[in-house]
Amino acid sequence: MSDVHVLTPREVPLGGPRAMTVRRTLPHRDRSFVGAWCFVDHYGPDDVDSTGGMDVPPHPHTGLQTVSWLFEGEVEHRDSGGVHAMVRPGEVNLMTSGHGIAHSEVSTPGTSTLHGVQLWVVLPEADRDLQREFQHHAAPVVPLAEGVEGRVFIGSLGGHTSPVVTRTPLLGAEVTLAAGATWTVPVDTAYEHGVLVDTGRVTFDGTTLERGDLGVVDAGPGELTVEALEPTRIVLLGGTPYDESIVMWWNFIGRDHDEIVAFRDAWQGREERFGEVEGYAGRLTWLPAPVLPGGRLRSRTRHGREA
Repeated sequence: MSDVHVLTPREVPLGGPRAMTVRRTLPHRDRSFVGAWCFVDHYGPDDVDSTGGMDVPPHPHTGLQTVSWLFEGEVEHRDSGGVHAMVRPGEVNLMTSGHGIAHSEVSTPGTSTLHGVQLWVVLPEADRDLQREFQHHAAPVVPLAEGVEGRVFIGSLGGHTSPVVTRTPLLGAEVTLAAGATWTVPVDTAYEHGVLVDTGRVTFDGTTLERGDLGVVDAGPGELTVEALEPTRIVLLGGTPYDESIVMWWNFIGRDHDEIVAFRDAWQGREERFGEVEGYAGRLTWLPAPVLPGGRLRSRTRHGREA
């Protein structure tokens, strides 16, 4: 069995005033990445009538790709690249910020329950200034083993491949397992992998994971084994190790403190780098950046250590 590093979630408010609460496992003090996956927020199931749902005003990104995946509900996406699209269960939306983008996210009036994950992928140095781009794919349900089925939204798994293009080798899949099902799956030995438990309980290569946990295995094993202790849904993430050093602060990814300061100044100055989001009708026209902390921002490496 592989050594499994268990990252437990912490609760974080998302979106400023009247923020919704999410459970965040990446970045973690002990680990920054799984492959190039650098951010994992898990939320719901939330009763929208009582929580208010999602209403995140236009906000900026640099140096990354956002990957939106829902289990329940619907979210309206608008961005400064002119894209107006919906995020629905089983349909992945990947947005490339690269040089800079702004976008808003609002749960739709018909949504009674909101439940999903919001993921980020860090762009490598060679691609971090890409132009704005948006990709969409409706991932079909595919059989993976007896009592196991999934939707492959990024990369390849079990002979099924997503057409979504990424800048580093990645894997992303939603997998459901019947109670008692055991799934042993061949994987690329060059990838490190993470299992996020959405519902239920599992053992991952012999280590028990509770709901909300992210279990991580380093590159090397040629197969992984997940056993469902009860009816379970997981998100399987993977990718080749990301060895570059980055600075992550608020919604920006850069390479040093001064670059992050410049990104913040550009956003606060409403510069063209991020553009304008048309059609958002929420409580704010844009989300101001928080105040930078005292001292210089430190860089993060693969295992969460400051460089």
